[in-house]
Amino acid sequence: MSDKPIRVLIADDEALARDRIADLLAHEANVVIAGTASTGPEAIEAIRTLNPDLVFLDVQMPGRTGLEVVDDVGAEKMPATIFVTAFDKFALNAFDRAAVDYLVKPFDDERFAQAFRRARKMIELEQVQEVTQRLLSLLHNPPAETPSPAPKHDYLERISVESRGQVRVVPVDKVDYITADGPYAELHVGDRVFAIRERMQTLDERLDPEVFFRIHRSAIVRLDRIDTLLRHPGGDYGVRLKNGTELSLSRGRREELEQKLGIT
Repeated sequence: MSDKPIRVLIADDEALARDRIADLLAHEANVVIAGTASTGPEAIEAIRTLNPDLVFLDVQMPGRTGLEVVDDVGAEKMPATIFVTAFDKFALNAFDRAAVDYLVKPFDDERFAQAFRRARKMIELEQVQEVTQRLLSLLHNPPAETPSPAPKHDYLERISVESRGQVRVVPVDKVDYITADGPYAELHVGDRVFAIRERMQTLDERLDPEVFFRIHRSAIVRLDRIDTLLRHPGGDYGVRLKNGTELSLSRGRREELEQKLGIT
């Protein structure tokens, strides 16, 4: 291992996501956080001025996306890059072909360490230019899209929950419902609640729509846990789960939920 520290830039629009990566990097030897960025334009400026060895680059950022950041900087001038994304794995074939690594949110400590070790080895072997040349070629000559649909089974099966330095894996089929609490999402599993730093929109996109349904901007429910649809005075709607929990139901989602439940 080289004695020279690896200088890292963290580019993500979520402060909690930046903090999590910084916390994980604190456990790695010979690493210096050169800077952070919360938007695409900030990431471009930081890459050009700070000259980091490695960048954790969020695919979805305001101003410019992660791929637009690469295109603007020029792949031949990019440092080693680990993309951070909420996209499912099947949507990342382009990154695989370019031999750059990626982390799919929510990721656990082991997956992070694996990606970081791969990037460290690439930097120490001075293979970054070779990789970025392939990425440059890919950006300007993207592969033809496969006409076949995305795999229907490629949904979340487990969710990693970090608490007090430990990571617990929660099987998705044990989750009754999910609620939003500020920047966190809370997984309700029986009488237990697990908090994760993830957007409700991301979870909604990555959960099987045949099993889970977003009844409100702040609630996602497992369909087979629903017992009763409620109509409150004033025209508001709700659902009662089999365990007695009552949650709000958006008016605009009522009809689709009825169809999901087979109510005519």
